[in-house]
Amino acid sequence: MRAHWVLHEFGLEYQSIPIGPRTGETQTAEYLQINPKGKVPALQHGDLTLTESVAILSYITQNFNAPSDFFVPNDRYQKARSDELTAFIAMELDAHPLYTIRRHGDLHKIYGSAPAVVDSAKEYFLKQFHAVVPDILKSQPYMMGNIPGTVDILLLTCIDWALNYKIELPSIALNYQQRLHDRNAYQTAYNLCYMTD
Repeated sequence: MRAHWVLHEFGLEYQSIPIGPRTGETQTAEYLQINPKGKVPALQHGDLTLTESVAILSYITQNFNAPSDFFVPNDRYQKARSDELTAFIAMELDAHPLYTIRRHGDLHKIYGSAPAVVDSAKEYFLKQFHAVVPDILKSQPYMMGNIPGTVDILLLTCIDWALNYKIELPSIALNYQQRLHDRNAYQTAYNLCYMTD
């Protein structure tokens, strides 16, 4: 979703090859040559292959002309702040609590059921989310200012995921979610990733 979204924000033409993450397609010899980790996403551009969504977002913003309504850091302080928020969202919201919930909730048949761990992960998500996000959104519509950027792509996908897990978030987060859901690039990416015939 994140890779599709940024590609559409930048108006880039690309070929999409759908790969189902739990269908066995990521474990074929052909796909493992592209991504030995056996996961999605994977972006191939020329002789470069990237297999982490954060790296894909960074690569697109650093190597292609950004539209006027998409934030790309233009000085070292903005870049440092963007990097800080990216690391926070990727680790403290996504990889740690949300993926823990996924592993021991949705994927409990693979990783084992652990209701107490899931509850603890939800509490941790809320603690970390409230420590950072609401204060920023009180003073500006997006995480880095007046227009959205890659930090918002990361955060919005975590917000969507959290709400899907019935984690209650404040109205400021729901309003932020709606602003991003209204973007054409988000809607196009969502339809590509989640809408089936």
